[in-house]
Amino acid sequence: MAEELRANGRDEVLFVGTPDGAEARLVPEAGVRFFGLSARGYDRARPLTLLTASATILVSTFRAFGLLRRETPDVVVGFGGYVSLPVGFAAVLRGLPLVLHEQNSVPGMANKVLSRWARSVAVTYAGSARYLHHPDRIAVTGNPVRRDMLDVSRARGRERLGIAPEHTVLLVFGGSQGARHINEAVVEGLQTMLSAPDVFVLHAAGEREIGSVEAATAGMAHLERYRVVPRIDDMSSAIAAADLIVCRAGATSIAEITAIGRPAVLVPYPYAADDHQTTNAQSVAEAGGAVVIADRDLDVPKFVEIVTGLLADEHRRATMSAASARLGRPDADARVAELVRAASQAEPDKKGTM
Repeated sequence: MAEELRANGRDEVLFVGTPDGAEARLVPEAGVRFFGLSARGYDRARPLTLLTASATILVSTFRAFGLLRRETPDVVVGFGGYVSLPVGFAAVLRGLPLVLHEQNSVPGMANKVLSRWARSVAVTYAGSARYLHHPDRIAVTGNPVRRDMLDVSRARGRERLGIAPEHTVLLVFGGSQGARHINEAVVEGLQTMLSAPDVFVLHAAGEREIGSVEAATAGMAHLERYRVVPRIDDMSSAIAAADLIVCRAGATSIAEITAIGRPAVLVPYPYAADDHQTTNAQSVAEAGGAVVIADRDLDVPKFVEIVTGLLADEHRRATMSAASARLGRPDADARVAELVRAASQAEPDKKGTM
């Protein structure tokens, strides 16, 4: 969104995030101003955490109020994380227009609360509207993805990653820390997957899991067509290079996959709030772009059978790819930016955003 808003050379962006989150590093690296503000959720099984979380939000709301007074932004934009609460509350107190974006099918607590005062709410899935206040202020925009996701071709992605153009590429990832259950299922079925002579598996196992995966796969056959890494920094190239993707059903992953139209086997994280990843995944499956496997089914032959079957069926993958692309919203960033600029009600050369 910062890229889209700043593209005209006039709009300015200040990103507010947690000081100990990945954004504290990634945002400045992207050339965007960053302000750290503490925020945390609570564990329903531990009632005391509700008190500590509420206290943190209260203190951060006062800090956010001071920040808004100093920066005098024209509009505040919240993307649903806990840090959105103090900044959103401060915006309401100062009478600033508030725009929200909800990436998941089931909105989180922050957006549910703040939607009461939001000028507009952008959503990825139309069904999210029933959880939010003021349905008349909701716009279905899709989930913004990085611009470089749209600029990498299949051939270019493989060239960057050093993967031969003739391979059928399976990409596996589970988020920044990996997904142990997915890793275990892939390791268990790896020899079956690699038994097809053209299959290449690119596996991002996660920083915490890479050691155990390397140990479990040591000595297996056909490892010249298997690459396991802790993480993939160039995810744009990896998704573009893939013929099939196995991953969790997080909103950002789905947005990136569908933006460039890749077939997927989605394994929803079973402990996600309100089981929103299952709802996310089902929307793609119903459109024909993915197959959904429950996390509990990773231990049975069904998982490997589905993956190997798709790797062997080029026609079905092509059909799924077309369905995935129809579901994608590559212009989501422009759609959300339009709502932000409309809410700001400021001259084009005086706009500022948080």
